[in-house]
Amino acid sequence: MRGVLTGFGVIAVVIGVGYLIGRRRYLGDNGREVLTKLAFHVATPALLFTTLAQADLSVVLSSRLLITALSTAAAAGVFVAVALVRRWDVGTTTIGALCSSYVNAGNLGIPIAVYVLGDASLVAPVLLFQQIVVTPIALTVLDLTGSGEKRPVWQRVTTPLRNPVAASSLCGVAVAATGVTVPGPVLDPLILIGNMSVPAVLLAFGISLYGSALPGRGPDRRPVLLSAGLKSVGQPLVAWALGALVFGLHGAALLDVVVTSALPAAQNLYTYASRYRVAERLARESILLSTMLSVPGLVVVAALLS
Repeated sequence: MRGVLTGFGVIAVVIGVGYLIGRRRYLGDNGREVLTKLAFHVATPALLFTTLAQADLSVVLSSRLLITALSTAAAAGVFVAVALVRRWDVGTTTIGALCSSYVNAGNLGIPIAVYVLGDASLVAPVLLFQQIVVTPIALTVLDLTGSGEKRPVWQRVTTPLRNPVAASSLCGVAVAATGVTVPGPVLDPLILIGNMSVPAVLLAFGISLYGSALPGRGPDRRPVLLSAGLKSVGQPLVAWALGALVFGLHGAALLDVVVTSALPAAQNLYTYASRYRVAERLARESILLSTMLSVPGLVVVAALLS
């Protein structure tokens, strides 16, 4: 338990430093964007590749992947059911379902996996499932029903391959599966670059907190509160029930799946909403609210399961 709290404390301090950087404007107007792009396109892919290339695939491709899929489907399904009853439009339903179930594995997930769970590869099942299954389905729905940017079928099908985080994860899994040994002169620079991922992500997140307004007060209040509640409470509860009662997980294994499910909604969901010009306010406020709720939620989960 002490190690878990220490891990959260380290994360909180770095986020706090990021908040001060944003408040003092040390990195100018584009500091958060630069750090986010550095992490997403360079550092995080390097971290995931080097971690997964040396990982035990029995851990990556285990019952945790099925628990992730089932808890994601459950949370998204509840939102869709409510949306059908309330007669919300397709864009609101799709974005809301994503905000209810699509975890921030690529940004906050990696730092939490490193400092709290002790292994960055533990977020790999979530990353792969979301990028290979969830994202193409959601974007296809938006493509077929929305009035925003239309993309060719080949672009929708190859979405995971063009995402650096997903592509690096797949490459790392392929290396581990084939048993290939990556030469030191190739691996060592990637490890060094990957070490930038966690601090860059946490600093960028801290910067983003400065000046953020309180969510859940606008016309989209109901879908915002519903999606944030499902993401912060519903999905972790489903993951716990599946892990403990169905798959018989306990200890560190159960902690891993519940902590991963308790992560807030991913920030790239706002990018999807903006691209298709649907439910942008819902995406922005739901992501912010679930992020705020995730801090006490993750501490409670760690305290109960450690």
